[in-house]
Amino acid sequence: MKKNNQLSRAVALKYDRKKNSAPVIKAKGKGYVADEIIKRAQASDVPIQQDKSLVEMLSELNINDRIPEELYQAVAEVFAFIYKVDQEQKK
Repeated sequence: MKKNNQLSRAVALKYDRKKNSAPVIKAKGKGYVADEIIKRAQASDVPIQQDKSLVEMLSELNINDRIPEELYQAVAEVFAFIYKVDQEQKK
């Protein structure tokens, strides 16, 4: 999600265990769209995890696609990070 000489990229995930068996892609983009995803996440106090490799893999999926099983571990780490940030903010 950095802006070196490449366009920034962002992917937004959502997980609702009542509706889906795995997290789903809710938004994705590069350049201006990625910047907007990040800006809106920040404005809504949504935690942001930077992982270039994971973003590249998730960018191959379509909006509302469930993440594939081979990415469960990596995405679980992202959700663990989000949980930790949420807990720290509640203190």
